[in-house]
Amino acid sequence: MAEPTGANAPKPSSSVKLVLLGEAAVGKSSLVLRFVNNDFHPHKEPTIGAAFLTQRLSLPTRNIKFEIWDTAGQERFASLAPMYYRNAQAALVVYDLTKPPSLLKARHWVAELQRQASPGIVIALCGNKVDLCGGGDDSGGGGGGALADGDEEEEVEQEVEPTTSNGGDEGDDVRKISTREAKTYADEEGLLFFETSAKTGDNVSEVFTAIANHIPEAALKGPRGAATAGTQAALGAAAGQADARVNLTGPRGEAGAKEGCAC
Repeated sequence: MAEPTGANAPKPSSSVKLVLLGEAAVGKSSLVLRFVNNDFHPHKEPTIGAAFLTQRLSLPTRNIKFEIWDTAGQERFASLAPMYYRNAQAALVVYDLTKPPSLLKARHWVAELQRQASPGIVIALCGNKVDLCGGGDDSGGGGGGALADGDEEEEVEQEVEPTTSNGGDEGDDVRKISTREAKTYADEEGLLFFETSAKTGDNVSEVFTAIANHIPEAALKGPRGAATAGTQAALGAAAGQADARVNLTGPRGEAGAKEGCAC
């Protein structure tokens, strides 16, 4: 029997390991939730360690299965990041358009990925919460603010909207990082660049589609390739972290061994 050809031939499928990095409360989890479930939760709980989700994307010549690691943004989890970006073919580095320190943190993650991640990794820089900024670019703001040491202001990851976010002058004042500044940096570093809104869905699908289209064909190894191997390693390491942190019962045989236990 002749094999199917042309339009009747099934498209090849590939797995792509993608990691999200960025400061806490910039909306990483909300972006993933919008992409995977087309949903938005305005008061989302902070991610602990990392969350793992998958989503399929159909390109004209290939089907992509994204294996997405949404990492926690709190500083105490930063040391775990290499476990999740190891063997990743793509990274989405997110900052908050209303918070200049978050762009500084994004630059830090980009530099770390360029030093330590897989060669040829596709990196996209994403300015989130454009819905707060009245739309469009601005000429002010800039990312010149310094990131304070030990800053804990972003411990609770929430998407809280100010009451004056419907555009106009007050909405424009919310933006602190201009499109020009961030795009200039992205161009200098060879990054994809998007401004998105997890709340409205603006540009969310577009950024993941652009990432998929920019991954070199040689890096698309199929469902049993490098992406799945890296994901399985991260899953195993994450399970080990959980086992190390949680041990409520102790080794078997110890129950009742301690005298006077009132547990």
